[in-house]
Amino acid sequence: QVQLVESGGGLVQAGGSLRLSCAASGHTFSSYVVAWFRQAPGKEREFLAAISQSGGNTYYADSVKGRFTISRDNAKNTVFLQMNSLEPEDTAVYYCAAKRRGSIYRDYYYWGQGTQVTVSS
Repeated sequence: QVQLVESGGGLVQAGGSLRLSCAASGHTFSSYVVAWFRQAPGKEREFLAAISQSGGNTYYADSVKGRFTISRDNAKNTVFLQMNSLEPEDTAVYYCAAKRRGSIYRDYYYWGQGTQVTVSS
């Protein structure tokens, strides 16, 4: 069982940066793949980035590649999403999710409650 709590969302101007955190409970956090998704009003949930259990492999959606960076600190049971060069189109609720194995792009079992990111123009 893993519980995830996101933080770090807020209001930022276009071109600005935010760093989201996903804090996890459970002593086996290092055995989970963790990903970030987002969902804007009226749109489907979108995969953004994922990181392997050790942190050695990362994966990004084309829409955020080069602007967002996913990382993790297993000693602190936390995964981060550094978001730079934010655009109004990045406005959404951001979620972290975790799973033990399988496709990195879908079918995540554990989800956080989400954190709102709003980018003003």
